[in-house]
Amino acid sequence: MSPAEIDEGTPVSVKIRERVKAARKRFNANDNIADFIQPGELEKLLDEVAAKMEGVLDSMVIDTERDHNTGDTARRVAKMYISEVFRGRYVHAPTITEFPNAEHLNELMIVGPITVRSACSHHLCPVIGKIWIGVMPNERTNVIGLSKYARLAEWIMGRPQIQEEAVIQLADLIQEKTQPDGLAIVMEASHFCMAWRGVKDMDSKMINSVMRGAFLKDPTLRREFLSLIPR
Repeated sequence: MSPAEIDEGTPVSVKIRERVKAARKRFNANDNIADFIQPGELEKLLDEVAAKMEGVLDSMVIDTERDHNTGDTARRVAKMYISEVFRGRYVHAPTITEFPNAEHLNELMIVGPITVRSACSHHLCPVIGKIWIGVMPNERTNVIGLSKYARLAEWIMGRPQIQEEAVIQLADLIQEKTQPDGLAIVMEASHFCMAWRGVKDMDSKMINSVMRGAFLKDPTLRREFLSLIPR
């Protein structure tokens, strides 16, 4: 069998994983691996996941041949994971146009609440919540459109996440894009791994924050930001 034929028979997930390992990079649940996916491979990955999901349903003794409700469930689930809820793993960051701070803005700016949707990496149950972002710009800060904060948040949250890590990832990304004097992020979310299973507590929420720069050093600024969040 020729190398080309061997390569053709290799699952696309194996090819992608080998590239990641060769580059000595991580491929944790909340990592982005878009740099290692070649054109056309995402569609093949969807096909592979659909086939394996069919096996999962078979092992759960669900009749996907005669049950009209589950006949195409495996592919629908695969498409949901690859193309929708975990899309942030497989595609590059959204293009963000940055502008110089021509007006030398230096007052507190708050964006939110931004509705975010993710899934916990422990049970793949939904995590749904809101994020507020506070930015303290300086004359060197790059200015981005308000909607771009939502796009960046969607990209970060579009992977299996732990809320504490997700907020740090988003803070790192916004810090890199805008270079502000201060950055604050607060996230409040409901975790369906608590509401749908386990203790089945429908009312519990998790709230966590990241404070950087001026927000970390200046208690007055931090209190102002927290007081202006309409919770």
